[in-house]
Amino acid sequence: MDKLKQRWGLSSNWQVLAIIIVFTLNGSFATWVAKPVTEFFGLSSETTNPYILYLTLRILLIFPIYQITLPIVGWFFGQFKFFWEFEKKMLRRLGLGRFVD
Repeated sequence: MDKLKQRWGLSSNWQVLAIIIVFTLNGSFATWVAKPVTEFFGLSSETTNPYILYLTLRILLIFPIYQITLPIVGWFFGQFKFFWEFEKKMLRRLGLGRFVD
């Protein structure tokens, strides 16, 4: 845990644990939300090619849901600042930094 505290600039083990929990919960939440969204558009593994179209679209849908909800879920655990900085860093790496600076 000390390596993570140092890398992320945290001061307590609780913060490390909270951040790991947020990453876990948000990943599950994004996956859960993506299913009804894909069904709303009439896409399912039974009606489309499950390995090419369906999974590709589902993964492409999960990514923005995950990115949008990550700071929100982090806020519930008192870690909004960490996740907002994390999001800004991710957007800069994707070439979208002009939207957050």
